[in-house]
Amino acid sequence: MAKIITIAQQKGGAGKTTMAACLAVSLMQTGKRLALVDIDPQGSLKYWYGLREQKYGKGYTGVTFLSGSGWRLSTMLAQAKDNFEFIIIDSPPHTETEAKAAIRSADLVLIPMQPSPADLWATSATLDFARSEKKLVKVVLNRHNPSSKLAKEIVSGLPDLLDSYLGNRVAFSSCFMQGTGVTESDPSSHSATELRQLTNEVLALVESL
Repeated sequence: MAKIITIAQQKGGAGKTTMAACLAVSLMQTGKRLALVDIDPQGSLKYWYGLREQKYGKGYTGVTFLSGSGWRLSTMLAQAKDNFEFIIIDSPPHTETEAKAAIRSADLVLIPMQPSPADLWATSATLDFARSEKKLVKVVLNRHNPSSKLAKEIVSGLPDLLDSYLGNRVAFSSCFMQGTGVTESDPSSHSATELRQLTNEVLALVESL
């Protein structure tokens, strides 16, 4: 039965959808059978998958894609759980009904957070809800500069923080516009190394459940 990873963040623009796509591709490259579920009304992940189908051909993307309204999530998951090892859910950028349903369904909740005060404040609501549901929840720093003094102050003492992070790199947005993951488009880059480190940490967390 599939392990479900929900990527959630109340604040828009945190890199949630790009992280979902790149993580899915990276997991697929390790040999995992997985599905991507898009319940974000913006539909950015659906657009990415359309580009991916154009690039590789329908049925040859390496990733199964499902989309629909949040109220259909439980039905989609029930139908898909036995067919995959992982299901990654891209949830809407708020903590209303659809996002809460995605968090409740998860084995692991990942919260992408840029190291800024606004992102830190927005993250607390998602963290609090995931904890109230007794979910394993981790914060992933995105567009992070580890040498930044401000970033160090913001993340100092931040709970549930993964060791791996994603830097502020153009490669992440450019691969998304190509329908690929960064580990496909630029496999020897720093971006791909960061993504693989995140993948390994996520796998270790899920395997511990």
